[in-house]
Amino acid sequence: MSSVAQMTTPPAKTVVPMPRYVAVLSRPRSRPTLLFSVALAAILGLATPVASQAPSASPADRMPDIEAAVRAIASDSSLRNAQVGMAILDVDSGKLLAATGEHVPLNPASNAKLFTAAAALALLHPEHRFETTLSGAARGATVSGPLILRGYGDPSLTAADLFALALELRTYGIRRIDGDILVDQRFFDEQTTPPAFEQQPDEWSYFRAPVSAVAVHENCVVMTARPGGAGGPALLSFDPPGFVDIEGSVTTASKGADTVTLTLAPRGQRLVARVGGAISEDSRLVRYTKRVEDPTLLAGYALRAMLERAEIKVTGDVKAGTAKARVLARHQSAPLSALLYAVGKNSNNFYAEMIFKALGGEAKGRPAKSADGAEQAQRWLERVGASDQGMVLKNGSGLFDANRVTAWSVVQLLRVAWLDRRIQPEFLAQLAVGGVDGTLHKRFRSERTRRYVRAKTGTLGDTIALSGYLLGQGTRGPIAFSLLFNKVAGKQDGARAAADKLVEILARKLHP
Repeated sequence: MSSVAQMTTPPAKTVVPMPRYVAVLSRPRSRPTLLFSVALAAILGLATPVASQAPSASPADRMPDIEAAVRAIASDSSLRNAQVGMAILDVDSGKLLAATGEHVPLNPASNAKLFTAAAALALLHPEHRFETTLSGAARGATVSGPLILRGYGDPSLTAADLFALALELRTYGIRRIDGDILVDQRFFDEQTTPPAFEQQPDEWSYFRAPVSAVAVHENCVVMTARPGGAGGPALLSFDPPGFVDIEGSVTTASKGADTVTLTLAPRGQRLVARVGGAISEDSRLVRYTKRVEDPTLLAGYALRAMLERAEIKVTGDVKAGTAKARVLARHQSAPLSALLYAVGKNSNNFYAEMIFKALGGEAKGRPAKSADGAEQAQRWLERVGASDQGMVLKNGSGLFDANRVTAWSVVQLLRVAWLDRRIQPEFLAQLAVGGVDGTLHKRFRSERTRRYVRAKTGTLGDTIALSGYLLGQGTRGPIAFSLLFNKVAGKQDGARAAADKLVEILARKLHP
């Protein structure tokens, strides 16, 4: 694959601390446009004193006010030509409380991560850990022949983890690698671009990073720029180290806006970064993040740099390949249940695609394929009764135009995950908490919704989605909801406001 990443305009600048995870593909710029005339009527309909309701009322009773609000949103003129699918389900009883277009297959955007998380927890189990190993023939202080870096799809591997592996070798007395570093990527197939990611090939942001069995720093490189003295060069470095050479320089300006430019291009098996422009003397440390095109050897070069830092000499080169040898050092990721926090709360596409693909390798066979992950997830959905006609699962993140699900299938999935005590705590924990964290930290801050809403957001250029739980009080189970809006380009704010308003109405009903 080509490793060219061209930038004709100054790269996007992120001031430290840099968020590692992408939550949305694009953010709408328009102001909310949806008029909630009928939805407001639904709220007013709830003004009847609670004491006048029958004491035995429960969320499983019919909700004509909720049904009215659902119909009003689906038919509102401000969402004309939009495709809408909504379903609201009482989890305890399984009763569908309100719905419209619930069986229409729609693009779920990042709500696809709900399927990835649930299938992974059910099939791999919450305690599953991803391994990365170093293998070789150790004779005294020397590894004779190649040192093999082998991975099994860990999405969280960092240069610090590779340094820990290098220190483990040093603890055993290893001071020299008398051979090449071989990067064994065989747990995954050679297709590093997840399904549908090819729809936007010129996008070099980190949310579109490729996947590989051995991956480091989410298969991205980060250039850090620190201002020097006025008129002098800025201090530049790349992380992970060892993969990128720097050509050119960035000047430290006494004042003014940052104008740093960055262009990545292939240089053999590595990359060269051509830089220019200026950074202001009073700027804080800033970072510029870009994905790599071919991640095959990225972790291998990073490992070589870490071995050198651990004062272990490497005489050979970095290559793709494998060899049989004894495991000398081993790293294990955090458990799957912890890794899913990045998927659910922060909508990390890279984590989702790595886990989705690993699902195929662990459950079906190796090398792992994204299509195998999709097949395993679809079979599981069929077994648990959460599949629907017209559903299509292609990738695990929901990025681009790939997947089709129905609102009905989403609420059924949510019910299955809630009722399965083997995965319920971990599935619930990885969702964003309304008014508290993740992609919902600025939403659902009212007394009735804060912490009671646990959900997954979804945003693409013409898609808005929100699916999750409204938790009950005491022993009462939650209400599951799925609100999917397609063909809302230019109307994302209105669709998002409609979804939030409907959840608020639900909260008034459930938490009077």
